[in-house]
Amino acid sequence: MSDANTHNLRLLEALLFASASPVSEKVLVECLPEGANIPFLLEELRDLYKDRGVNVVKVGKAWGFRTAPEIGPHLVFEREVTRKMSRAAVETLAIIAYHQPITRAEIEEVRGVSLGKGTMDILFEAGWIRPRGRRRTPGKPVTWGTTESFLDHFGLESLDDLPGLDDLKAAGVLDKRPAIQTQTRDADITFKKDPDMLDDALNAECIVQEPLDPDEGIVLALNEVD
Repeated sequence: MSDANTHNLRLLEALLFASASPVSEKVLVECLPEGANIPFLLEELRDLYKDRGVNVVKVGKAWGFRTAPEIGPHLVFEREVTRKMSRAAVETLAIIAYHQPITRAEIEEVRGVSLGKGTMDILFEAGWIRPRGRRRTPGKPVTWGTTESFLDHFGLESLDDLPGLDDLKAAGVLDKRPAIQTQTRDADITFKKDPDMLDDALNAECIVQEPLDPDEGIVLALNEVD
């Protein structure tokens, strides 16, 4: 092969390699030096790569590099992608863990809102909850409980290892002070920043903040374990 053909072959190889999609013969004619024998160069390049991991292939009226058919299956890799659960799913899981066996209606009653579509499905598909039989009440609703996979994921030996109310308070997840003290502290900080608000507060109705729901502390605890 002459030096000119060798040079043109290298240009052709670089063009096909740098292109993300097959390159048409029309574009090759425009990019290669005038008088280059495109068909000859393509066949030379195809023959050069016939036993490589990638081959030069024709796609309609275009050409490009493609993975060799016998190599393709070995390049398929599977990996596990973790996704963060929604707040609703974490709350639902916490309620099931502490109140099992429990029905869907009872979960909604504890949460105070209806379960979104697919929330239970997500937990079931993750292998963290399973049916635990039917409640002997009208309609015989299905009850739900946690699985061994749930224990394994959160590093628990048994359900007895779930943090109790005292544990959550000790860990700082729940505030150990009465709610009125919490409200007073927050109010003091506000009034120090803006003294004019004190007069308005004295003339306004007193709003008492309720203590943090234990279930909410449980949700936070599960998040910390995860």
